[in-house]
Amino acid sequence: MSDAPMSDALMSDALMSDAPMSDAPMSNEPRFDELIHAPTRLAIVSLLAASEWADFKFIRDSVELSDSALSKQLSALTDAGYVEISKSFVGKRPRTSARLTRTGRLAFERHVNALQQIVARAGVTILPD
Repeated sequence: MSDAPMSDALMSDALMSDAPMSDAPMSNEPRFDELIHAPTRLAIVSLLAASEWADFKFIRDSVELSDSALSKQLSALTDAGYVEISKSFVGKRPRTSARLTRTGRLAFERHVNALQQIVARAGVTILPD
């Protein structure tokens, strides 16, 4: 246990809750999400949050991963219920696409809100582009 007072902590217990998303109320209350926070998955989820569906090749090239590495990350997000995968054919070529589920979009919004709270507590000003 840390000797620092609890008031010095940047993240509260509420932000770091280990409760699964299904147990959480369906709101965008801040909640730090360890699964989403990993840099590669954060890049993937951020990309998917900006689109309805994204082609596997587009995601792979955007986040600069190998096919197998992207498949592994998408599987982890799918297992959590954050991503939905669609497989189809265009002519004779297989096409895999992904999108955030409602749960995934909410988890991402809550994670971003938690990060914004952490940054605000640190006294950093976020300037718009």
